[in-house]
Amino acid sequence: MKIRRTKAFDKLFLKLPVHLQKKTEKAIRLLVQDFYHPSLHTKKMSGKEEIWEARVDYHYRFTFTVYEETIILRVVGNHDEVLKNP
Repeated sequence: MKIRRTKAFDKLFLKLPVHLQKKTEKAIRLLVQDFYHPSLHTKKMSGKEEIWEARVDYHYRFTFTVYEETIILRVVGNHDEVLKNP
């Protein structure tokens, strides 16, 4: 699968502390290798048929959509921010 980042994702990603940026990059690599890797807790967002979420860690998530063979990263941030801003 290919990865594409939205401008919103990039903007939020750059605001994260460096250690969370590294964790996010690792989570994205895992997502590409295994969509349902256990540490990601990948799931469709409730009420959002096309939007998925995955864990960076216990407090941080990112959302994405899948179009053909491309994962489109939408937003990243703490759990509450991501759920407010799908």
